[in-house]
Amino acid sequence: MQFTVVTGLSGSGKTQVVRFLEDMGFFCIDNLPPALIPKFAEMFFSVNIKYEKVAFVIDVRVGEMINELLYNLSLLKENGYNYTLLFMEARDEVLVKRYKETRRTHPVSSDKGLLDSIRSERKMLSKLYEAADVVIDTSELSVNQLYAKLREIFPPSGSADMITVNVLAFGFKYGLPADADLVFDVRCFPNPFYIDELKEKTGNDPQVQDYVMAGSEAQQFFAKLNDMILMLMPLYIEEGKRSITIAIGCTGGKHRSVTFANKLGESLKKEGYSVSMIYRDIERGK
Repeated sequence: MQFTVVTGLSGSGKTQVVRFLEDMGFFCIDNLPPALIPKFAEMFFSVNIKYEKVAFVIDVRVGEMINELLYNLSLLKENGYNYTLLFMEARDEVLVKRYKETRRTHPVSSDKGLLDSIRSERKMLSKLYEAADVVIDTSELSVNQLYAKLREIFPPSGSADMITVNVLAFGFKYGLPADADLVFDVRCFPNPFYIDELKEKTGNDPQVQDYVMAGSEAQQFFAKLNDMILMLMPLYIEEGKRSITIAIGCTGGKHRSVTFANKLGESLKKEGYSVSMIYRDIERGK
């Protein structure tokens, strides 16, 4: 089991870290009292559900209990649990600017103003900063740059189960799907709609599939499409994408698009990907 403890200065990007870790499959617990860390670790090991990656987010919102964090982390290690302590920080002037932009209240109150609150918090967390396994300064980082650094610390395994693929068949006459990441047009292939015995069937029927894939051009198209998609999947995973929608369209979304979508879905499933099939217009497509 991989434990990660995220702490650091307010406004330094801990919320973005949590979003990243959740996308990476971590079970995240925010604002946990430090004394509960060893108990939660024991609980995660005892339950039937297997948790491989758990993240605790603990900062000054817990008040004076933040001073107990290092002690409880030592108990965690004594009990045989390994952890990574990640400390998020940023320069004072950057934090002041972020707080002024968001108009949020700093969790450390001070009658001397925002900058004094930030400096007081930095002092409170100084021992955690010194003990941290990893420190990330977000002063000059965009969200994408932060995610790139996090991927270096928590590299994706590249395994197929890290991304969900939605394969969507649709009809162009009903509009493009707004949530599609990739769109392919198969209207150039013979249309079963004009064959009487196939008109009322769909791309889920073997007869329609045989008709659509009968030509060498359709087979060649699918082979190239399949090769490209399988080449792209590991790259999307490495980039941090956790869900992708591949849309394949014909005129009405009933015959050709469904046929090609099914073939692509079957290929992706054989490679171990989690695939969801969507036939958006199959009930109305012509």
